[in-house]
Amino acid sequence: MLTSISCSHLFVLDQDAALEFYVGVLGLQVHTDADLGFMRWLTVCVPGEPGRQILLEKPGPPAMDDATAERARELLTKGAAGGWLMFTTPDARATYADLQAKGVEFTSEPIEQPYGIDFGLRDPFGNHLRIGQLTAQSQQPSGPSVQSLGQQA
Repeated sequence: MLTSISCSHLFVLDQDAALEFYVGVLGLQVHTDADLGFMRWLTVCVPGEPGRQILLEKPGPPAMDDATAERARELLTKGAAGGWLMFTTPDARATYADLQAKGVEFTSEPIEQPYGIDFGLRDPFGNHLRIGQLTAQSQQPSGPSVQSLGQQA
């Protein structure tokens, strides 16, 4: 029986730039940064949450050939590669103001939703991120409904 998700991944074009954004701007921490020879295994996590990692992966071997990697990079820069994450914060408006001062590119301002307050942004590579301040009810194991999240995509 499956019990949790331990690692998700996003494609990035430059792992050092990804570190600057995810650690330097968003405040995540490096979990693993290892040269495996055939690739760099670079994961970050929310501070205090090492059980859930995000792999910041460059498109290419061993997962894909050069032609496929090039296509993935093209889709990524258009924001069409499918990368999507949602983070939570205790104060969405304060987090928005902090990130705005750091020059983050937003896709939406903080919006009142049935499940709380959230806003959207993109990382420097085109991946979609949302940051939400969830109500107590939406923090139940089921979280925000797929229907309510789909209304703002």
